[in-house]
Amino acid sequence: MMTPGRFPALFLGCLLFLAACNASGPQPSDSKTNTPTFQLNDKNATDETRALYHNLQKLQGNHVLFGHQDDLAYGVNWINEDGRSDVKDTVGAYPAITGWEIGGLAIGNDANLDRVNFEEMKQWIKDVYLRGGINTISWHMYNPVNGKNSWSGGDTVKHMLPGGSHHNKFKRYLDSYIAFNKQLLVKNSAGEEIHIPIIFRPWHEHNGDWFWWAKGHTNEADYKSLWRFTVEYLRDTHQQHNLIYAFSPDRSRMNLDTFEADYLWGYPGDEYIDIIGFDNYHDLKPADNPEEQQAKLQSLVFSLEQVAKIAKKKNKLAALSEGGSDGIANPHFWTEVLLAGLQDNTYTRQISYVVVWRNANKEIEKRDHFYAPFPEHPSADDFRDFYENPFVLFNDGLPDLYSH
Repeated sequence: MMTPGRFPALFLGCLLFLAACNASGPQPSDSKTNTPTFQLNDKNATDETRALYHNLQKLQGNHVLFGHQDDLAYGVNWINEDGRSDVKDTVGAYPAITGWEIGGLAIGNDANLDRVNFEEMKQWIKDVYLRGGINTISWHMYNPVNGKNSWSGGDTVKHMLPGGSHHNKFKRYLDSYIAFNKQLLVKNSAGEEIHIPIIFRPWHEHNGDWFWWAKGHTNEADYKSLWRFTVEYLRDTHQQHNLIYAFSPDRSRMNLDTFEADYLWGYPGDEYIDIIGFDNYHDLKPADNPEEQQAKLQSLVFSLEQVAKIAKKKNKLAALSEGGSDGIANPHFWTEVLLAGLQDNTYTRQISYVVVWRNANKEIEKRDHFYAPFPEHPSADDFRDFYENPFVLFNDGLPDLYSH
């Protein structure tokens, strides 16, 4: 499928009109005429956090923000070089969103699972904020019961809940993040300290069977209790008011025929969630032939639509919170797959942002494992076309997201 951004303007207008007419059900209203109506679950959220959430809502329908995991920490051919980014090396701009991971923090490690030093991470988070970008944090928490990593099994969650044998240890794990979060402070032009807003995405891909907190190792009621306790402990008990909470099941465990029901497994309630996200590698993997590629694109469009519709019902933002194509085998992935899916119709255009996973350093990890291009990659030219499309925002195209 051709990317709409490549068509002449008149033809593009016709395509968008037809998409709006053909999409089933009531259509989302034009975001140009919208005033922010979605409210954060944290009624005491900081001014900057509320502004970020409302300004993302204002952009809905007209733009999607592009993000990249660990963007400033390392790339395919470099490690910890001041100001460097594979994304910036390729298009001349940083991503709008930078993802970070805090697995290992709770057990006292100096660096996370991917060797990113936590002290350096704090500074990079500040750098992203000070240039107007967004930070999002995920947490591959080590298992508090058996001490192993996130991919360990066991009937863990029930022991972490109030009254459980490891509840106090779980609270200490949460305390480690609170201590980290409290240091994410910068001064504004008036000399006042600002607590940097964070899109916080715990307990992700919970509908799979690979993490100890997930469906394969716990029941739905305990998972919901885990999420609710996490939010209440951070938000209410310890007054962490800079957090926007993102829910993100995995696409591979959602049947297209029962998508909404599958999506909502473990959903803790609207009062605990701000962003209706999902992680999608399933629809973005390279296909073996054109027919399969077309089927994958249709599946991508459908899943984006469904997430956007669920978000609309719940008055939340929608996001593709994690995903991508490992190694980017398709040189036209960015415009003919990702952008084509996001721009397909008025529902898919409601996706606020997409974050692709990290670019592993080849020398250290001895493998090709990357989700954003670098300048010499075959998809780099297509990525530049993606960057130049007016629908897509990188850091250099962002409005002021932190003011009302």
